[in-house]
Amino acid sequence: MILALDLRKSFGKRRVLTGLTLEVQPGAVTLVVGANGAGKTTALRLIAGLSRPDAGTVSIAGRDLARQRRDALAMLSFLPQAPRFHPRLTVRQTTEFYARLRGRPLAQVPVALDEWGVREFEDVPTGKLSGGLRQRLALAIFALPDAPVLLLDEPGLSLDPVWRERLQQFLHKQAARGRTVLVATHLLGEWEGRVDRCLLVEEGRVSGELPPDRLRESFPELGGTEFSRARLQTCA
Repeated sequence: MILALDLRKSFGKRRVLTGLTLEVQPGAVTLVVGANGAGKTTALRLIAGLSRPDAGTVSIAGRDLARQRRDALAMLSFLPQAPRFHPRLTVRQTTEFYARLRGRPLAQVPVALDEWGVREFEDVPTGKLSGGLRQRLALAIFALPDAPVLLLDEPGLSLDPVWRERLQQFLHKQAARGRTVLVATHLLGEWEGRVDRCLLVEEGRVSGELPPDRLRESFPELGGTEFSRARLQTCA
């Protein structure tokens, strides 16, 4: 489970999070949507321990992130919006590095690369990968820890439709195993009807929920493809 209470974060004079509270339960795929600048990425970075809040608390699978940081982060796997790798290391070298970092057996590396369709590129330096291949490598690494809490920021942006579908199937499979899955995005159409719960973030806080199977209906002027600062019309 993820529990964030009254998170506040400013960068200089700009207030990004203004009291964000959310609870994400295991066994479901939960979506967080909001306009660019609403605070989604900042919230995920705080939950992932990459930044510290000015105020508020985060707990991951019952571990307080401030007081039990190592234990809390051991329960989490995070996929950032724009993963970066050392450009001269190969796909396999990069994946093995992260396997060692998370205490996973190296025998799991080819399995992960196979699952995300990048094993045939294992000797290619990551700097020579296309955007879609780099994202699939990031997903292979993301899946390695077999963590109970999965956190993803805009995971489908560089993927083609086939791999977006594979990603959604993977996340639902993990949720069915009792994992906690939280996805942040500003794309509505690709996730409509494919999540269990959808939270709306506006002006740095969760302002309500959207019906997961009627995201485009909630924002008809957008055509269901991209989120903007539209007024919430339907809550469920």
